[in-house]
Amino acid sequence: MTRPPRTVDTDADHGEHAGRLRASVFVVPRGLHPLAWWLWALGLATAASHTTNPVLLLTIGAVAGCVVAARRTDAPWARAYRTFLVLGLVVIAIRVGLQAVFGAEVPGRVLLTLPSVALPDWMAGVRVGGPVTAEGLAGSLYQGLRLAVVLCCLGAANALANPFRLLRSLPGALYEVGVAVVVAMSFATQAVTAIGRVRAARRLRGRPDRGIRGLRGLAMPVLEGALERSVALAASMDSRGYGRRAEVSVAARRLTAALVLTGLLGLATGSYGLLDPTVDTRLGLPVLAAGTALAAGGLALGGRRCVRSRYRPDPWALPELLTAGTGVLAGAAFIAVGALDPAALAPSTAPLVVPPVPLLALAGGVLALLPAIATPRPPEVLR
Repeated sequence: MTRPPRTVDTDADHGEHAGRLRASVFVVPRGLHPLAWWLWALGLATAASHTTNPVLLLTIGAVAGCVVAARRTDAPWARAYRTFLVLGLVVIAIRVGLQAVFGAEVPGRVLLTLPSVALPDWMAGVRVGGPVTAEGLAGSLYQGLRLAVVLCCLGAANALANPFRLLRSLPGALYEVGVAVVVAMSFATQAVTAIGRVRAARRLRGRPDRGIRGLRGLAMPVLEGALERSVALAASMDSRGYGRRAEVSVAARRLTAALVLTGLLGLATGSYGLLDPTVDTRLGLPVLAAGTALAAGGLALGGRRCVRSRYRPDPWALPELLTAGTGVLAGAAFIAVGALDPAALAPSTAPLVVPPVPLLALAGGVLALLPAIATPRPPEVLR
């Protein structure tokens, strides 16, 4: 009986196998790590907060919208982007309307004159009505557009990142908080589902399901049913060992609390210094890095008291690195342009000029479009 010849793996075979593995990272349908989406969105929000240039702001908003359209799922939270987009448009309308009616008078070309109201002397500096100039409207439009784009970036993160997977990725020190947030979020989701079910039941019975009368008949069944399901979820989580704690000394608990609180304070201060270009740069990235290190140390120590195991943790592969990296690079590009040429990020509105287009900032914003094509499609969007 002859034996089959032995096959010898060559370097070419190993290279082909590794190539297939790398290709499967992009081809196999899977949901991207939610933290990668949040880092990408926060990078875009940082970029938008550093400029009032409408060309750059519209570019960032278009990039966020394209990525959401390409990678969102059919889950309930995927509808968040439309809500944030509508909220951003409302913010722009309110900002422009307040400037036209109550804003300070900006000299320039008068577009229209609103009926004015004479105010007493002690209200000097405040006006109601009067001339509305193009320069004043442009300044308010730029400011409102910046806030609207930041809201769109946050809406993109909410639409793309699975909140339950994000909470599952929390460190052990924040596990109890994560359980509470899961119950709260499940209450909202169950309430939305229950509304459709109760409205359909009322229509079948010939009862109103819209207006004040319909709302009065919907409120109690929806709230009661959603609360019952949320309590049932909490009970099932508790029966499976959620919230178990290991024995930790008093000194370790105090050190953990001190590190976490100090780190969170540094994160808040550093984020403010990074987002506000008028603040001293020493309050930005250095304080943010120090706060991150302290908070990470505190969370690592606090995680020792949590004795839970993780089933199939979410992978962090090359698509996650590309997604998070493009967001960070977009924010860094805008910060660099702000240091080199501040006028390019804040075009003048009095006098009103054509906004310049800095190529470095534009390239950083367009680079954030890469996750729309360089990440695997989530399974929910496949037909």
